[in-house]
Amino acid sequence: MEKFDIVKSKAIKILNDNIDTDIIIPKQFLKTISRTGFKENAFHPWRYDSKGEKIKDFELNKEENKGLQILISGNNFGCGSSREHAAWALKDVGIKVIIALGFSDIFINNWYSNGLLAIIVDKDVRDYLASLDEEIVVDLKQQLIKTKEKDILFDVPQVNKERLLKGVDFIDETLVYEDLIKEYESRGEGI
Repeated sequence: MEKFDIVKSKAIKILNDNIDTDIIIPKQFLKTISRTGFKENAFHPWRYDSKGEKIKDFELNKEENKGLQILISGNNFGCGSSREHAAWALKDVGIKVIIALGFSDIFINNWYSNGLLAIIVDKDVRDYLASLDEEIVVDLKQQLIKTKEKDILFDVPQVNKERLLKGVDFIDETLVYEDLIKEYESRGEGI
């Protein structure tokens, strides 16, 4: 996993509440366990019309939003069925930070497990950030969202912050004990 520290980007704004995983990446596109190749199908039901043509005014289809790394959204983001593919799809689009009013528990855990940052803010902060047409700086180490006008503190679980800053996931943390695990297994204990 890549180390995560600072992200500087304008933001994509999809402010709806209850954006579920079937909107983020519909079930018909879950035919692989590869973590890439989802970019064009992210938000498919909102991104394409019934003929399969791109809807020009949808946020992910706008030319000026290509390559942006921050998504601002509503409450209960990532609700619905558990699918890590939703995190993979957004990461494949280039999103590294989601700032929202709230997240589903399963989604937020998948998001952090993929080395990405989720920030919960109140409605006033979300609306302020969504009103901006400027680069936003997200500084994980300082836990700050920085704009031209102000700095906004945010909370992040300490364990997730440390993993992101180090660029490790829970598997990497477990492998630190690989020699002890092998020694334990060689003794035949617990079998």
